[in-house]
Formats: sequence, C-alpha cells, structure tokens
Amino acid sequence: MSQVYERVALIGLGLIAGSMALAMRRAGLAGEIVGTARSAETRAIAGELGLCDRITETSAEAVKGADLVVLCVPVGAMGAVAAEIAPHLAPGCTVSDVGSVKKAVIDAVGPHLPEHVHFVPAHPLAGTEHSGPRSGFAELFENRWCLIVPAEGTPEAPVARLRALWEGMGALVDTMEAEHHDLVLAVTSHTPHLIAYTMVGVADDLRRVTDSEVIKYSAAGFRDFTRIAASDPTMWRDVFLNNKEATLEILGRFTEELFALQRAIRKGDGAHLFDYFTRTRAIRRGIIQAGQDTDAPDFGRSGKKT
Repeated sequence: MSQVYERVALIGLGLIAGSMALAMRRAGLAGEIVGTARSAETRAIAGELGLCDRITETSAEAVKGADLVVLCVPVGAMGAVAAEIAPHLAPGCTVSDVGSVKKAVIDAVGPHLPEHVHFVPAHPLAGTEHSGPRSGFAELFENRWCLIVPAEGTPEAPVARLRALWEGMGALVDTMEAEHHDLVLAVTSHTPHLIAYTMVGVADDLRRVTDSEVIKYSAAGFRDFTRIAASDPTMWRDVFLNNKEATLEILGRFTEELFALQRAIRKGDGAHLFDYFTRTRAIRRGIIQAGQDTDAPDFGRSGKKT
C-alpha cells in the first residue's frame, strides 16, 4: 500500500486508536502518526509501546498540520474534543471518528468544525472486550466492516481517501446514512450488549447460585455473555445514552419476542420453539458464510482476538 495521509492525529489512545496506529504503520499508510490522550498514564504507555511517532500532551497540539484527525474517545466526549481542536485544524483536513453511534456524533461534533475542513464520521465494526493502549493489534480490522457515514454535503474526494485508509488497514468498507446506521447497530451490537449486561447482572443477583458456581460451571452461553459484558463501561454508557431511540425500539421488539417464547414454554408449544430456533439458526449460518466468524467450536476466538 502507498501513503494515504501525510500526518494522522489520533485523539484518544485505546484499543481502536492503538490498532489503527499499528495497522497504518504496517501498511505504510501515514507519513507521521501523532497521538494524544487525556490521561498522562495512557500517554506514557503509548510512548513506551512506540504506538505513535509523536505523543503530545494536548489535542490542540496533536492536530496541528494533520490532514486526518480521528476522534477515538467515548461518544459523550466528542463534542468537547471537537470544540477544543477546531481552531487548530489545518485547511482541507478531514475529521473522522470511530464511535459506535453516528447521528449523535454528527450533531455534537459538526457545529464546532470550521468550514475549511471535511467531516467524515466512520465506525469500524471491530473490537474485543479489552481496552487501553496495550490491547491494540494491527490485525484487528482485517475482514471486518468499517461503515463510513459522511456528513451531508461532504465532497466525494475526502470520503474516497478515508475509504482507501480503512481498506489499507484490511477492512471491508461500506457507506451508510446516519439514522439507518444507528438502527442497524442497535440490532447487531447495542441491544445484544445490553442483554449480556442484564444476564450477567441477573446471575449476580440470584443468590441461590453462588459466585463460585457461576464461575465454575459457566457453560458456553453464559461465558459469551460475560465476555461481552466485560467491555468498557464508559463507552457503553455513552452508546446507550446517545442511541436512545433506536435501542428502545429494538428492546421493545425483543421484549415482545421474549413474551412469545415465555408463552410457548408455559403452554408446552414445542412446535413454536422448534420453528423459532430453526429460523434463528439460519442467521448464524449466514454470518459464517459472510466470513464474519467461523464454525469452529471455540467460535473462532483464538489467539490475540479472544
């Protein structure tokens, strides 16, 4: 791959930013990578790991001269960061992000940005339950989707350039409208995370099952719930507060389905249960056929990606 940007500034240095830095360096996609984080400890660890060519103390300093700035902070913090960096952005610069919600990010960030920059939000559908600068790895985005959600009126050139960067890091890229993105992610990510948090919370509350039993006898289903529920609490708090409408809509649908299954179990309606489980099993086959997981008994989670 050839260089796509001369200088990339990463604001926030957690799992996604760290993985981006490693993936960009591996493929030679950026001339210089500059990083910053609010925490001095995070900056020190990133420096020790050599994630970036330069680490700065402030976001304002990091974005100077950058032709791409990526906001890798929790969704709830993006508006404040945008206000902080706005006066220091170079003309023609592209500002992007990696947030799991898009409409709220556009509403929070867009008004702060000057007219001489391009705002091209994005969302890589990749991650693990781990967080922090030590958790990044260059292969994180390989064969994973990145959804680009350009703000209204954005020219095609900066969108195409950002697409080239994500493809260079190994991602599959698609573009999507913000509200539709938030609804799709409410189905595929946000509501499943909320259900996982709830199920683990129920196990914690159910005093008839001791902590040692929950841990010792964790079957695959509960174990997967705990893996999901180990995700960064700040990020997920902000996701739900900023994708409220879509999440509540999908939760309402989920509740209706759950009541129907409760009724089938209560009535001993085996035919309903069998038909339902057969239909949902086909979704799993589709995910495997699309190359987004494997049918391995460990759910394809081996090595670094577990």
